[in-house]
Amino acid sequence: MKIAISATGPGLDAEVDPRFGRCQYFIIADPETMEFEAVDNSSAMAAGGAGISAGQIIANKGVQAVLTGNCGPNAYQVLSSAGIQVITGVSGIVKDVIEGYRSGKFQANAQPNVPDHFGMGATPGTGGGFGMGRGMGRGMGRGMGRGMGRGMGMGFDMTPPASPAPRLLI
Repeated sequence: MKIAISATGPGLDAEVDPRFGRCQYFIIADPETMEFEAVDNSSAMAAGGAGISAGQIIANKGVQAVLTGNCGPNAYQVLSSAGIQVITGVSGIVKDVIEGYRSGKFQANAQPNVPDHFGMGATPGTGGGFGMGRGMGRGMGRGMGRGMGRGMGMGFDMTPPASPAPRLLI
């Protein structure tokens, strides 16, 4: 039997990563022999669909159960449709989690435990959620913050015409 644990590192002494789809590694282990393989999660930095891709990676490894901190609805659907048990709420050291699984400490979930896009928050290397914005500030110029100032005399050629305009006498 093979189980997969979301992990922060490639060994049994690594911490369990609370995010399934965006964890750095999966530890694929046999709980009876403690033999394991560390699999790099290539979908961890994906712009979208990380849970689905991670679920497919695990399903292709022939795993019977996944132990992780949290699992969203898309990943859960991929895993459960492949017949893989999903166990959430797991934390600690990977080796201890494997031993806990072997002793029957954990129960499978009947549904995902977090909403979609849960793990996309401010993680190392992905920014803090402070994008460029829409430029709709207070606008102390003529445009009143809507980008409608039309230049306000800056950047226009302000030289007089080459010949003066004709004068009309009335």
